[in-house]
Amino acid sequence: MEVAAVSSVIAVRDSKDPNGPVLLLTRKALRTAIHSAANAH
Repeated sequence: MEVAAVSSVIAVRDSKDPNGPVLLLTRKALRTAIHSAANAH
């Protein structure tokens, strides 16, 4: 996984598929996603 700050969003993509889809998230959305994953049971 590659993560990069691009303007006002965070871009996330599969490093094994650089031409594949890119997920664009706000900083708040990325924090929420990480927090949710860390607290998943």
